[in-house]
Amino acid sequence: MALLAGKTILVTGVTMQTSIAYQVARIAQDEGATVIVSNFGRALSLTRRAVTRLVPVPEVIELDVTDADHLARLPDLVSERADGLDGLVHSVAYANPNTALGGRFLETSWEDVSTALHVSAYSMAELVRVVRPLLHPGASVVGLTFDASVSWPAYDWMGVAKAALESTSRYLARYLGEFSIRSNIVSAGPLDTLAKKAIPGVENLDAIWDDRAPLGWDPTDSAPAAQAVVALLSDWFPKTTGEIIHVDGGVHSTGA
Repeated sequence: MALLAGKTILVTGVTMQTSIAYQVARIAQDEGATVIVSNFGRALSLTRRAVTRLVPVPEVIELDVTDADHLARLPDLVSERADGLDGLVHSVAYANPNTALGGRFLETSWEDVSTALHVSAYSMAELVRVVRPLLHPGASVVGLTFDASVSWPAYDWMGVAKAALESTSRYLARYLGEFSIRSNIVSAGPLDTLAKKAIPGVENLDAIWDDRAPLGWDPTDSAPAAQAVVALLSDWFPKTTGEIIHVDGGVHSTGA
């Protein structure tokens, strides 16, 4: 039987085929899930174009995770398309590349820091809050991070935001357990996504992975990270919550 047979999954932040979220949607469908995807604003057209390659073409809804009206209407949008959710994938992050990334850490204003934290971390809790009544017992929430246990060149306030995201998932695990809902994080290595290309100086990370990944690393292949997300969405990890699964070729385990 397929891993996600009979399940309905909401995957946020789907943009281009290179995105982890897109690959999650593709693999989840291959594993039997009904998938709903979201994006907003100008990126929504990219989402609609990208998902035409999926079979069947998933439903696309507009969702800005920082917009109270969007969040308020989300349960109705989901309910119009499904009788509930078995999984939620948080694949949303943003920090101003001109001020919060690229080595300007000590110069970044609170306004830009707060935006990074809101979009990249707090929104995970907000999404769970509004869809929690729709999440079936046994449901799984999965977020995406880039190892926030250390600092990285150029990553700056996004690294701080990812640390907040990882902590948010642990607290979600604590408070969702009574509903038999899990919350976990997949920590992927550097991938050639739209988000990565927006970070000034981030190309230095590729050299780190070339030198240190015991299993090697292909920055053009987001499928391994997406497969880990799908595995966590499945019933194969029924007692795993508050965890971070590293899909980075093993770099997190190595020293200099």
